[in-house]
Formats: sequence, C-alpha cells, structure tokens
Amino acid sequence: MKLSLISLGCSKNLVDSEYLLGALINKKGFEFTEVLEDADLIIVNTCGFIGDAKEESIDTILEMAELKKNKLKKLVVAGCLAQRYAEELMEEMPEVDAIIGTGDIDKIENIIDQIFEEQRVIENKSLDFLANAYTERVLTTLSHTAYLKIAEGCDRKCTYCIIPKLRGKLRSRSIEDIVQEAKHLASKGVRELNILAQETSEYGIDNYREKALPKLLKELAKVEGIEWIRNYYMFPNSVTDELIEVIRDTPKVCNYFDISIQHVASNVLQNMKRAKDATHIKEKLSKIRKEIPNVSIRTTVIVGFPGETEEDFLELKEFLEEFKFDYVGVFKYSREEDTEAFDLPNQVDEEIKDRRYAELVNLQSEIAERKNREFIGKEIEVMIDGVSSESEFMLEGRTQGQALEIDGKVLTNDGTAKPGEIVKVLIEQNFEYDLLGPIIRNEDN
Repeated sequence: MKLSLISLGCSKNLVDSEYLLGALINKKGFEFTEVLEDADLIIVNTCGFIGDAKEESIDTILEMAELKKNKLKKLVVAGCLAQRYAEELMEEMPEVDAIIGTGDIDKIENIIDQIFEEQRVIENKSLDFLANAYTERVLTTLSHTAYLKIAEGCDRKCTYCIIPKLRGKLRSRSIEDIVQEAKHLASKGVRELNILAQETSEYGIDNYREKALPKLLKELAKVEGIEWIRNYYMFPNSVTDELIEVIRDTPKVCNYFDISIQHVASNVLQNMKRAKDATHIKEKLSKIRKEIPNVSIRTTVIVGFPGETEEDFLELKEFLEEFKFDYVGVFKYSREEDTEAFDLPNQVDEEIKDRRYAELVNLQSEIAERKNREFIGKEIEVMIDGVSSESEFMLEGRTQGQALEIDGKVLTNDGTAKPGEIVKVLIEQNFEYDLLGPIIRNEDN
C-alpha cells in the first residue's frame, strides 16, 4: 500500500514525521508516494502552537479528507494539534481514522493495524516518547544534511507557550546515544548536523544535572564525515560562557547562534517569564559578538503581547536597529487557551499587532540587505545544496551562517559542485537575504 505524509510546523515536528515514515516504510512495508491522490494512507503531522498554525493544520486535514471520496482509505492526524484537541477532532471530522499524540509516535504500527480493521483510534495519553539511535527513521531532507533531535519537552514556564503541555517535561538523550546516531547519519552521507530541542542550551539538565550542550558538541565534532554542526533554539539565560567558547573554538561547530529573545522591555519580559531583563540579554549578545566577530545570530520576537505599550514596542524596535541581527523571526502574539497569558489584562488589538509586525519585518529586511552588502567582493565558504530553485542554470547553497530552510542562501552562477560539497564563492551581488557569485575553488578537492 502507498503512504503519503504532510509535515506542518517546525523542524522538530519534521523529525517526528521521519520517525513515523521509518516505522511504516521500514517495518510495515508501506511504499511512499508524493502524489497524494495515489495514497492509500495519509498522515497529517500537525502544528498547534499558535492560531495561524492551527488554522493551517485544520485546513490541511479537511483538504485530505476530501480525498476519501476517491482512492484514499485511511486518514491519520498526528502531532501537536492532535495532542491538544484529540476528542474535538474525532467528533467533528468523521473522515479521521486515528489521532496520534506527540508522545505516542512509537505506537504507530499498532494504530495502523487497528484502523485497517475498521477501528477509530485515539492515542494521546503519553508524553514520554524519546527516540534513540536505533529508532527507525526516513530522512526527508537533502541527503547531505539532517536534523538531529537531542531532547524532547521543556521545563520552562513561559506564559504564552503551550509546548510543555503538548510535549511534556524535558527529556534529554544521552551523549553516547546521540553520537551513535550521528555516526549512523554520517555513514549515509550526511555532512551537516542541525541540532534540535525545544531549548538546546538546556540539554542535559535532567539527566546530567548540568547544561551539557558544550560536552555534546565537542563529542559530535569528533564524528568522522561530519563537517558542519549547527545549533538551534537557545534560551538566553542558558547560554553559558563555556558554550560560547566551545562554539568559538571547535572548527566543525558553525559560528551560529539561534537565541530567542522575544522582547527587551522589562515589564513584557516579566509577564512572559522569559530572560532576566534587557541588560542581561544585551550583555550576553555583546559577549557573543566580542568572542566570535564573524558570528551569525538569529532571534525571534513577539509583538502585541498583553500589556505591551507603544513605548515597549519602540524599545524593542530600537534594540533591533541597534544590534542588527542577521535574521529575525517576527511573530504576532497568539492568545492560546490553557496558557497563563490567556487571562492577562490589557490584551492588544489585532490592528495594533499587525502594524507593529509590519514595522519590524520591514526594518529587519532593510538591516539584512545592508548587512549582505558587506559580503560583496569577499570569498566565503558555501556548502552546495543542489540546483537552484531560482534557475536550473545555477546552483545554490548556504554558508555556516545560513540555517537550513529558514535563512538566506547563496546562488552560484558559474562553476560546478555536487550536493554536500564545500566550495569557495566570490560574492558579486547581494539581495535582501541572498547572495550571488561564482565558485572559485572546490574546498573538498
């Protein structure tokens, strides 16, 4: 039988999708198809973090349900939305045959057996799932790059966030187990590891009783065949001096920090239960820039959080202009039930959120374009991803400062290289987030 899967939301969810595919393809014998109309079974792995993501998930489920009028036999809904609204989904969508929560991924084989025996199944009671190096997995990324999830869950109490209720408490894998998976990925041709967790900088607090990410990165750097290691999703308070030093001093670890500040106004940070204060954030970011001058820093910010005044917003805007991040993800606050912030007073009007969102997006676009101009005339190291989506006559790749799928890219208009190959590119033109130039040297040769 043929299987299709739609993975929505973040890269952490994508790894879960790869586990689902691994179990059904490698152990149950399903054949994967990208043509949805040819599938006997479709899994929609949903996101339920904020309003827009929930809406996208619902729309996708409804669209897939329409395919049941034709060849599609079974429809399964997995992921965060499934964990959060299992009963409602089953009641309101009779086309859905099974609901699988975030902690029950390992039960997928049994669930599929049940639904093909004409049962409807809800499995969302557990929040204990934690993959290991031997968990079946089918990579869906480019063959030379892979995500590596080092932990599940989160112990933080951010007032706007539903994730701890959907993913459970922090559960870190052992260093030995993660290294074993890295070796396996390297043996399959993976050269770039993208390290994931809800807060990677808090890895190990549960089982090692310390922030063990620096130790993990040093061990991963020893894995033969891995050339780049990029770390995602760091919490400002948990970025230690040791972590900065390890990223600075370990050649295989990309000089890349993904640190979510969310805001800098003290009263907003307090109400969010985020970083200590703006001074702490600024000192941490300044130290990173001082220790690693060529670092790339990505962050995320939220506008329209309850109680955010115009003065608070202007403080955030001025900070973004002052610090000049390489990349900024801007989000409008989404009021989510079952979170502490849902009941906070002084909720901000949607029109105000929209205006503040647009202002920051436009500001960051200008900053990114100005920063990219600085690359003109420079030779930079690029890992080639393959033929460009812009033109079949160009290749595209990324620098160590450009993360997979979320940042900019480098287009090459002259020269040849294979996917995964590291080359030197002479930058001749810049765009808002992308760069362009010829390959002048193949580093791997």
